[in-house]
Amino acid sequence: MTLLSALAGDPEVEAAFTDVAELAAMLRFEAALAEAEAAAGLIPPEAAARIAEACAAFAPDWPALRAGLARDGVVVPELVRQLRAAVGDPHAGSLHRGATSQDVIDTGLVLRLAPVLDLLDGRLDALDAALAALSARDGAAPLMAQTRMQRALPFTAADKVDTWRGPIPRHRARLADLRPRLLRLQLGGPVGTRAELGGAAEAVAAGMAGRLGLADAPAWHTQRDGIAEFGAWLALVAGGLGKLGQDVALMVQNEVGTVRLAGGGTSSAMAHKANPVPAELLVALARHVAGLSGTLASALVHENERSGAAWTLEWLVLPQMVVAAGAALRTALSLVANLSFPTKPA
Repeated sequence: MTLLSALAGDPEVEAAFTDVAELAAMLRFEAALAEAEAAAGLIPPEAAARIAEACAAFAPDWPALRAGLARDGVVVPELVRQLRAAVGDPHAGSLHRGATSQDVIDTGLVLRLAPVLDLLDGRLDALDAALAALSARDGAAPLMAQTRMQRALPFTAADKVDTWRGPIPRHRARLADLRPRLLRLQLGGPVGTRAELGGAAEAVAAGMAGRLGLADAPAWHTQRDGIAEFGAWLALVAGGLGKLGQDVALMVQNEVGTVRLAGGGTSSAMAHKANPVPAELLVALARHVAGLSGTLASALVHENERSGAAWTLEWLVLPQMVVAAGAALRTALSLVANLSFPTKPA
């Protein structure tokens, strides 16, 4: 853990992107694949039972997994090798049948994202309630609206809070709408056709989706619009919170004083200062996620039937975006809890 994570990190979200969490999701994939294939008559039921048992008790050789990732560009070949050794004869050959590395990685990703979506949605709901309570308490306080950084016309604190609350229901509606496009089973086999599963392919996919709680869908190996759409949603959320932070940072200035923020940060050189750290952080996180969103969109360009470069780029960028958006929501909740409007105009 770095010092910076105390400011801009989010342990609850980061837990979805640990090695242990990724391994657990990949093991869920392999167990569900075996069970669905047994149900479709592709492998013996006893093979599926043994694979599920091995996945549940699997203790990985982490250094070998890291070495395999460095060698192969993806961890799955080494993971499958270790898992087959754990399954043992005569059922090792039934493991990973008809699947490819990308199936394991992509399905593992969306399995890990599912609880994160619930967490972010819950924080949005809590933030909406906190802003509503702030408006109910201080909403009658008079303010001067500012357009283009200049005094415009009088309005109230409730009017100001409404500009912060407005996007939240839309964010939640967008999230509900994109869930089925994001939380989808990935099962395509080597080139996305599922040909290796023969006539049982659709039954296997449906069986896996049901077992894993994901939407059944055709293979999306190189169709990354669901990932990019989620990244754009994260940028919208972080950007809306950045607007809140920017407003508060301006309003809390000593010369303005139209809002009060309790518990400001201290200065090493000027003891009289109370810096609006959470408001500043919201601005920084909004800009950070916006920049990463553009990078993630460039990963839509997957050449042919699989791209090592674009795929790896997603791994580098998406976790940062999710953590930053989570940190922004956590910070916004803390900021609003410490925010108040004076009853008299400055």
